[in-house]
Amino acid sequence: MSRERRNNERKQILLEARWESLSSRHEARVDDVSLGGCFVNSYAKVELGQQIDLDIQLPSGDWLSLRGKVASYQPGVGFGLAFSSLTAKETAELKELIRTAKERKI
Repeated sequence: MSRERRNNERKQILLEARWESLSSRHEARVDDVSLGGCFVNSYAKVELGQQIDLDIQLPSGDWLSLRGKVASYQPGVGFGLAFSSLTAKETAELKELIRTAKERKI
């Protein structure tokens, strides 16, 4: 059984996203988000520790650009991304997203 590694409360949401690898740009969806990271639904292959530039489409239609490292990978499902090097502005926008986003029905 896996041990829970998250330090931040996560909120389950469903938002359009896109991310870049060295070779191409990928469409995806963000499944859940916290101040520490998110889960990205994507069929594309990633490597643990890989640096990812992720853009999340906010409910307003604007895009929030974040960076992070791949913390977990489920082939054919997606990957967990741990945010890194967030600016104060990115952190504030992420907090606002978490505060206002409508939760996904599970």
